[in-house]
Amino acid sequence: MGEAAAETGAPEIHPLGRRFSLSALLRFAFPTIFMMMFSGLYTIVDTVFVARFVGTNALSAINIVTPVINIIVGLGTMLSAGGSAVVARNMGSRRNREAGENFSLIVLAGVITGAVITIMGLMFLEPVIRALGASEVLLPYAKDYLAILFLFAPANMLQVLFANFFVTAGKPGLGMGLGLAAGLTNALLDFIFIVPLGMGIRGAALATGLGYLVPAAGGILFFFHNRTGGLRFTRPRLRFRVLGESCFNGSSEMVSQLSAAVTTFLFNRAMMSLLGEDGVAAITIIIYSQFLLTTFYIGFSMGVAPIFGYNYGSGSTAQIKRLLKICLGFIAAVSVIIFALSELCGPFLAGMFAGNSMRVFTIARRGFVIFPFSFLFCGINIFTSAFFTALSNGKVSAAVSFLRTFVFLTAGILTLPIFLGVDGIWLAVPLAEAGTLVVSVFFLRKYGKPRGLMCDPDRDNRIIPSG
Repeated sequence: MGEAAAETGAPEIHPLGRRFSLSALLRFAFPTIFMMMFSGLYTIVDTVFVARFVGTNALSAINIVTPVINIIVGLGTMLSAGGSAVVARNMGSRRNREAGENFSLIVLAGVITGAVITIMGLMFLEPVIRALGASEVLLPYAKDYLAILFLFAPANMLQVLFANFFVTAGKPGLGMGLGLAAGLTNALLDFIFIVPLGMGIRGAALATGLGYLVPAAGGILFFFHNRTGGLRFTRPRLRFRVLGESCFNGSSEMVSQLSAAVTTFLFNRAMMSLLGEDGVAAITIIIYSQFLLTTFYIGFSMGVAPIFGYNYGSGSTAQIKRLLKICLGFIAAVSVIIFALSELCGPFLAGMFAGNSMRVFTIARRGFVIFPFSFLFCGINIFTSAFFTALSNGKVSAAVSFLRTFVFLTAGILTLPIFLGVDGIWLAVPLAEAGTLVVSVFFLRKYGKPRGLMCDPDRDNRIIPSG
């Protein structure tokens, strides 16, 4: 009876459907923002332990295999971001049973994908690492690290999936708590495995994998036992259309991660040719610091995306337009603050990984003079991609991500060092973000008008271009 009432009864105000002010948006998105920022922080802690207690060659090895991790996370994010848009739209249209079936199907697809990655990854471990450009010095470290992470691929997929679906279920606080527990578990086990037990880079990988298990197990327990009328596991129905739409809607996130994998490979290759293993270690410091400083944008965009998806499903175009203006103004202001902080704290961040007298520190410190200009532009770009994903416009979202993380960046990495040397590598990201900002503004102006947001949730789930 409760299910039928949810499907056909009088509409009730869903938490995602209320009128949000900026402060209300921040309160709603805060758990996701905190979770992402904490994730960035404990990722930094992970790599600092490796750099300080194992060595900078081990740090370089982690960056060598990072493209594989990007692909795993990208697959999970594609399913979760695209799938949460589908499920949020179902909920906004009062199709709660269908929402549960689709959610369960998407999670099951993620687990199966993770298992396939584990099997294939262990079968072709060394060829994959050699293809990524590992030198003979870095090969043993890379094998020890990646072999363990492959074992935890299903858990990695689940923790990425649940990070989005906790928000869709209206439980961002639970996601934050589990993310906090995962980070603390990872940091504590990093210390235990690396310092007293002397497990080296294998200890870092094991700590990371066990950290994945915390939100994965917590999500499974919650969605199996959630009986409050919200999102929960149910018997999935095989709908290829739902899986296809989820992958298409979330393709921008997959494109972003896949592009990050390719560009990380190109960064490593360029640095290896110019400065050797120390150069790879320095670019590793910059990349992980970038992730830490962009987690606010990512967390905010993930946190508010279900609100846009719900209002899209319910046809509330005026609400979408109002929220879009609030979000863009807020991100623009925060971008200036993050740029200033990154310029001031660059030497401190570099010093966390390497002593001031080390060559790696000198290289990374120079990077922190140029690289932070990217933070003036990337926030709007990240939000724009998430915004169009939430509105089920995977085409525009993917275009923004592809240009940002692959086309412009790859062009910069391949051409700028020819004329500017190492400074060209540092300058590639700011120029790529600035170019993408032009594209983001174009699409926001084209589709951000009221007519451009019109939809019929029961008939047409695409954004209709204005004009």
